Amino acid sequence: MRRCDGCGCWEYGGAPGCARCAALVDRIVEDGWRGFLRERFGAAGPSAGHGGAGPAAGSGGVGLSAEEESAIAEMVADEPDRHDWRVVDGALDRLVCPGCGTRLGRGPLGCPPCDLADGFRYSAVETDRPGVPPGNEHAIRVGVSVIRAGHRQSPSALLGWRLGLPALLDGFLPTTAQAQAMRARINAGAGYDDLAGMWDSSNASGAEAPGPGRREDVRNR
Repeated sequence: MRRCDGCGCWEYGGAPGCARCAALVDRIVEDGWRGFLRERFGAAGPSAGHGGAGPAAGSGGVGLSAEEESAIAEMVADEPDRHDWRVVDGALDRLVCPGCGTRLGRGPLGCPPCDLADGFRYSAVETDRPGVPPGNEHAIRVGVSVIRAGHRQSPSALLGWRLGLPALLDGFLPTTAQAQAMRARINAGAGYDDLAGMWDSSNASGAEAPGPGRREDVRNR
């Protein structure tokens, strides 16, 4: 775990308020989507920003048009249980909600199409990395989703995942008792600065630590 140069929080944990941390969280999804396009279609798709200057340098594939990428996104969104969660979230990022006009699944609570898409996203495939406790990938998946749509969450839920995601990415998984203890402290009024050291690997005594195998980096997966 490293501190963010922009906000001083643990990297990833300053999102959504810190632009640098928010970009790091977005990159988890974006890299998964780009990898899917290269593997399945031999193309990286339009550049960052979801529709522009062709594949990234060295991608080794021809570029997709924005229209082609959108069609692929619709296909993925129609069959979320067949794709990795990063691919599903990347697809939803490229679809416009017919109800509120924002990215599908990230509009305000109460928007029917967004609420539906936000629920279906959790049927996507979640595969734990080698050497991490079972359930680590699911926790990362939930944390990324919550942080990227913080306006759809309660302040306490958002704070909890901001605190947890950096440690999860390092391969840790808190015990049920530890998670409940953090939730109780948040409900009692503790803030980020009060709790920022709780999931530091040096302080996470009793947490389910990574196993002895190689731990693949989810951030570059």
